[in-house]
Amino acid sequence: MLFAAGFGTRMKHLTADLPKPLVQVAGRALIDHTLDSAREINPDVIVANLHYLPHMIVAHLADTGVHTIIESPEILDTGGGLRNALPILGNAPVVTMNTDAIWSGPNPAKLAMNAWQPDKMDALLVCIPVQQTVGYQRGGDFSMSPDGQIKRGPDLVYGGVQIIKTDRLAAIPDKAFSLNVLWDQMLAEGRLFGLPYPGRWCDVGYPGGISQAEALLNV
Repeated sequence: MLFAAGFGTRMKHLTADLPKPLVQVAGRALIDHTLDSAREINPDVIVANLHYLPHMIVAHLADTGVHTIIESPEILDTGGGLRNALPILGNAPVVTMNTDAIWSGPNPAKLAMNAWQPDKMDALLVCIPVQQTVGYQRGGDFSMSPDGQIKRGPDLVYGGVQIIKTDRLAAIPDKAFSLNVLWDQMLAEGRLFGLPYPGRWCDVGYPGGISQAEALLNV
């Protein structure tokens, strides 16, 4: 699943009349960079959730085979958006990917697929050590124990790619909610794991991130 419903408010004037997934980095829309990585793992289906200026993204994806779901009238956040897409995605664990980052190094989705152990994991988050991030202006999200379990902490930034089981979604009473709700449940049960990313990662959530991402791609 590609998360593409956000307003992109940190992008300021760039998203006044353009949804953030269509902002260009190195001559290509952000969502196309993400779609390249998604296709490399040969998923059965790819879904993108949309909300802000959705018809522009629908038109952009028209010939790609990507299923689009427009969230209306309200945006459902990551948890609500994923649950809303389950009729298309099915009940198996889902790879979710944010569409506002550029990765330099191996395909993070492939790394997650290779490291996935469903017997002990309910979610596996690809995380970047803070010192390997580019353009990231917030603190870290997680810290990791030697066995790969993660908890809230300052050392690692969640990069926006994960594998997550979806069975817990049905029990959430809210219509719109963040996947943080599920992560906290999994963390409490020792079922939330992280995978350190060996390359670099750039947050393209604000205008300055575009040039930083382009420089990263040229390395």
